[in-house]
Amino acid sequence: MFDSLSEKLNRVFKKLKGRGRLTEANIQDALKEVRLALLEADVNYKVVKKLIEDIRGRALGQDVLDSLTPGQQIIKIVNDELARLMGESHSGLELAGETPHSLMLVGLQGSGKTTTAAKLAAHLRKRGRQPLLVPADVYRPAAVDQLTKLGLQIDVPVYPTQKGQTPDVICLDAMAGAAAQGADIVIFDTAGRLHVDEALMDELVVIKEKINPTEILLVADAMTGQDAVNVAKSFDETLDITGVILSKMEGDARGGAALSIKAVTGKPIKFVGVGEKISALELFHPDRMASQILGMGDVLSLIERAEAQFDEKEAKKLEKKLKKSEFDLEDFRTQLKQMKKLGSLEDILGMLPGMGKLKQLKKIKPDEKELVKVEAIINSMTREERRRFKIINGSRRRRIAMGSGTTVQDVNRLLKNFVQTKKMMEQFTKKGGLNMSSLFG
Repeated sequence: MFDSLSEKLNRVFKKLKGRGRLTEANIQDALKEVRLALLEADVNYKVVKKLIEDIRGRALGQDVLDSLTPGQQIIKIVNDELARLMGESHSGLELAGETPHSLMLVGLQGSGKTTTAAKLAAHLRKRGRQPLLVPADVYRPAAVDQLTKLGLQIDVPVYPTQKGQTPDVICLDAMAGAAAQGADIVIFDTAGRLHVDEALMDELVVIKEKINPTEILLVADAMTGQDAVNVAKSFDETLDITGVILSKMEGDARGGAALSIKAVTGKPIKFVGVGEKISALELFHPDRMASQILGMGDVLSLIERAEAQFDEKEAKKLEKKLKKSEFDLEDFRTQLKQMKKLGSLEDILGMLPGMGKLKQLKKIKPDEKELVKVEAIINSMTREERRRFKIINGSRRRRIAMGSGTTVQDVNRLLKNFVQTKKMMEQFTKKGGLNMSSLFG
């Protein structure tokens, strides 16, 4: 995400950093380019105008012009202002007080409300909550079935609706029976339309009045850019939403919605959907997002992903095996599976500082199919072969290749890469450079 904007901004900053001293004229020229980059990223023009004014006001201060590193100072100012534009710090769900709390998800059809409802339930479940999903969309064919299947997948109960019930009655009954089901949070998946219309809004207003939700969260498709901002404005004017969940952020290369919504509506982005998997819902941190846009990476979010997916006991076990030089192909396969849970390789690399700026990285897209091939090769080995890779001779390599649908060259390449990885990890561990358990405090 934000690839195009990041690239353009970094070109501007490279010019600034190349100058020993900055003048007011240099800064004005740079800000014109920043303005154009933001407009091309589909950021609301009023938001861009205000942002550029704020950056200019700080950038023309004597502390910047007289600085020994004025280019770096301006990058910091842009970073600070982008973060402030998006809300400065993370805004969490307001879940204090008496339970059950109610989260009403609203939005247009196709924005990903139903999937987001399940993602949110899974997110809350991991944090010790007991959510209940409520299918309040009685119009879209299979909407109830979709939520029911997702509920089974994540082991979260779904309220059983009755034929002929209206959405407001479904929501009222679900709230009344939530405590009996042991739920402390009720998530309502409401109906959407292809566009904002009076009938949709009237129905949502009725539901809001009857259940008095703790939070009203708009699910907006980030890929629609300014349309998402306009939709947010319309829903906020009618329902007074409490926050926004931006879905499909992984496909939003421009970033206009993320950069505009808070400034236009005054309501924070609370979560972002970053993939199709149920686990692909993350807290929105404006400061981290600003750093990512400027090519500084987002290591904190990557660590949080790792902490959520990696098992502490397994990490300590792996560290011990590395220290004893016992790391084998079974361990290698386990680590590959864990890596896949963190997201795509391209996504992970984009979260590392400076990696987004590397031109060669953009030309060479990591091939996810290679990981599938590697796993298939390891799965075709016997348990003994995975544990003692040195016994894999020519005939065994041919059998493994045939069993995995690959070639002997593929098997050879895997074994060579494994040996190199094993040596590198063991060297780091022995030098104290790779402490797996330290990731978990």
